[in-house]
Amino acid sequence: MHAPARTDRPILLVTGGSRGIGAAAARLAGSRGFDVAVNYKQDAAAADAVVADIERGGGRAIAVQGDLSNEADVERMYAAIDARLGRLTHLACNTGVVTPMGRVEAMQTAWLREVFEVNVYGTFYAVRAAVPRISTRHGGRGGAIVLVSSIVATLGAPNTYVWYAASKGAIDTMAKGLSVELADDGIRVNAVTPGLTDTGVNPPERIAQVAPMIPMKRAGEPPEVAECIVFLLSDAASYVTGANLRVSGGR
Repeated sequence: MHAPARTDRPILLVTGGSRGIGAAAARLAGSRGFDVAVNYKQDAAAADAVVADIERGGGRAIAVQGDLSNEADVERMYAAIDARLGRLTHLACNTGVVTPMGRVEAMQTAWLREVFEVNVYGTFYAVRAAVPRISTRHGGRGGAIVLVSSIVATLGAPNTYVWYAASKGAIDTMAKGLSVELADDGIRVNAVTPGLTDTGVNPPERIAQVAPMIPMKRAGEPPEVAECIVFLLSDAASYVTGANLRVSGGR
């Protein structure tokens, strides 16, 4: 049995919350007064571990399975949050996929489709479902949305994965447009743009290759990005919307 929903605490969904930056953001938000829904696609054990960490710290959390690229999954996921935590107030959209690297002539159509269906369509689906719940126009309490972009949106990722960079460029545009569109709804929208971050996705040899190009000479750590996400979600950022906070070690 889950405890009854508490209306005095903000309710946050972290997509892609079972590992890396998403897991760090979920844990941090849980320690700072948010009730947290930890979304995962496949790894239930990892999501449950994040939930357990939040609960050990005195917070309240649930794990919710869902593939963001699947509209029906997204609706089912939000219905589960409604029933088990209450009406959403905040969203951190962190889900993203990468593909094998290469030049554009080697790009497979399946890679392109997957990247855009998850990174772009999935973010739109998550936001579309969140807005009626958060918006004061629709009877919500108001709140905040943070979209996780990537430094490659501005660097372009030549010879690596231009298609992935393009998907993150869409996130930057989305955050700016939504910040204006949703301001009257009581919803702040910002983006966080991590640089190279040691999430386990990048192999050690790639981190070693790229780190010397970064002014701080190292990769970031997920908790460092999480601090920025949770700041933008929090009331400490009450007059911040339409911003894109670069967390990249100076690159």
